[in-house]
Amino acid sequence: MPQCDPILMLDMKIGHKDDDEMENAAHDGCADPLHICTRGEMMPIEKDVLTTGEVAKICNVAPRTVSKWFDSGQLKGYRIPGSKDRRIPVTELYRFMKSHHIPMDGITSGNTRVLVIDGDQEVSDVLERVLLEQTNYEISSANSAFAAGLECERFRPHVVLIDVHIAECEPREIAKLIRSSEAMQMTKLIAMSGKLTDGQAQGLRSAGFDSFLKKPFQVRMVVDAIEQATNIAA
Repeated sequence: MPQCDPILMLDMKIGHKDDDEMENAAHDGCADPLHICTRGEMMPIEKDVLTTGEVAKICNVAPRTVSKWFDSGQLKGYRIPGSKDRRIPVTELYRFMKSHHIPMDGITSGNTRVLVIDGDQEVSDVLERVLLEQTNYEISSANSAFAAGLECERFRPHVVLIDVHIAECEPREIAKLIRSSEAMQMTKLIAMSGKLTDGQAQGLRSAGFDSFLKKPFQVRMVVDAIEQATNIAA
């Protein structure tokens, strides 16, 4: 018996049915040099000097946290003459990240890091495999609330796709728990569920989520949600 194509496996689990959805998204040209248009890439690595906003995105923290690092002297850099704008050389950022054990993924690859959290391992495994094949995202997955907590700290994802039924608590508590980590302040949360009513789904934003995907869903819907959450839609 031939091995199942991962896309077909995904069809069975999360509802992907159209062959057109299997194609990679087309890349548009970018006028802004700070944004690379390949899906999943957030910023170039050729730059020698970064802004506090760019450092915040790489380290996945709030810009004000980077400003505190700079002002306290932990993160070396300089101010632009005649302004209060801070600039951080990439070499200094490397040193800082290494000394504080911050994952280097964001600066070495520039790719969007996505964590998939779902109690159904088959769903998370297939979703992870297909996203790796069709995008430039860096993907990790977890199948329990405990494993998800550990992976959030290690992987420092830019986006978390989470089945809100992963833990025996309300979605608001899940979002609050994730947001309680300083390293996750800028992380985008995308809820997934096949059980919530439309009214419950609409209330997820006020509960701390940035978006919602109703199961079953197509692969393109997942990619679009991630792109919109990170503001790098093609």
